[in-house]
Amino acid sequence: MSVKFKNTFIDSGFIADIIVEDKVIIEIKAVAEIANIHHQQLLTYLKLTDLKLGILVNFNTDYIGKSIFRKINGDLS
Repeated sequence: MSVKFKNTFIDSGFIADIIVEDKVIIEIKAVAEIANIHHQQLLTYLKLTDLKLGILVNFNTDYIGKSIFRKINGDLS
């Protein structure tokens, strides 16, 4: 995705795993343990795209319910 930062467009910003309806970024991982850097990465993607909602999913788990994290950029209203 290209991003805009301080009125400058960057064509090769980052590659998002999944973007749903231009509203939600879904960041997919398959790691032994989700680290703080993974949460920060998703928050950075949200800020760069000015999207409000992101979901971080780690598929390397026995129970997927405990491996899904919701991130919010600012206020959802």
